[in-house]
Amino acid sequence: MLLHNRVNKEELKRKLSEEVFSRKTISLYRYFEIIDPLEYRNDLYKKWSTLNCFGRIYVAHEGINAQMSVPENNLPQFLDQLNEIRGLKDIPIKYAIEDDGKSFYKLTIKVREKIVADGFGKDDYDFTNVGTHLTALEFHQMSEGPDTLVVDMRNHYEYEVGHFLNAHHPNAGTFRDAIRMAADALSEEKEKNVLLYCTGGIRCEKASAYFKHRGFKNVYQLHGGIIEYAQHVKHLEVDSKFTGKNFVFDDRLGESVDGKIIANCHQCGKPSDTHTNCANDDCHQLFIQCEACKSKYGGCCSVECQEYPELKHNHYSKSKIYNRIGLQQESR
Repeated sequence: MLLHNRVNKEELKRKLSEEVFSRKTISLYRYFEIIDPLEYRNDLYKKWSTLNCFGRIYVAHEGINAQMSVPENNLPQFLDQLNEIRGLKDIPIKYAIEDDGKSFYKLTIKVREKIVADGFGKDDYDFTNVGTHLTALEFHQMSEGPDTLVVDMRNHYEYEVGHFLNAHHPNAGTFRDAIRMAADALSEEKEKNVLLYCTGGIRCEKASAYFKHRGFKNVYQLHGGIIEYAQHVKHLEVDSKFTGKNFVFDDRLGESVDGKIIANCHQCGKPSDTHTNCANDDCHQLFIQCEACKSKYGGCCSVECQEYPELKHNHYSKSKIYNRIGLQQESR
């Protein structure tokens, strides 16, 4: 059995579009020691490819981080199977807020040095000393306190389309920058309650440990992240303190929490919260583009990218184009 995909992208997407059954988009993570990540990865690939699962999964010595698309008819078997896999018994599962079943088109499982890159060494902080986990309702209620700081631990392009009201954000392009910038900016307020949140909770595990290492006294984290919060406030019928869209790292690129659009098109300035990757294969800049500009620029981030389909073969460099249109080059 092959332990990786050999079919091209176009064919995989065609097959996905022709599926007559429904899929569920889920995410899961857990920090635990994996002695042999490659062996663990191969075992997962055998099990999950048999169930026709798609997704992007990272495996490292420190644990697993997975965003997946599972056929609805195979979901019960998948969940039962998780309890039989070492380290995954009773692992919390988060279900997508909005789900068209087209979040992934293939199964990708990669071995990484870390499941969340943070730029720290093993001795830089005590990863076992994390913040107190709060349920969605606890976070919701506690965020109203006068001595409370709500801190967004995501990247700036995630925050731009949706965030908790009055949340502090370090305006960073990567998690490794955000974690340091946030702690530095709030270094004079270490006695206050610090409430951390991210998409699904995985980044806050590390962020909370770092904040405690830096001397913050009362550190809390939203258990299950924005995904869990959105599900619970909807069920409890309370007004969401998160407004806009929750950015997700799959083909959907976002799921609306309250139906509001709080961002603007990077090209014309009109209200829009639709992220896209520049259609120029030598650019792929992530930016926000409305439908009108998508039609006008052919899905590209600039006239240059539209007119020069292969940047490396002309006199325009990426950095020149990014500077010209006022965007920052960044990595997803």
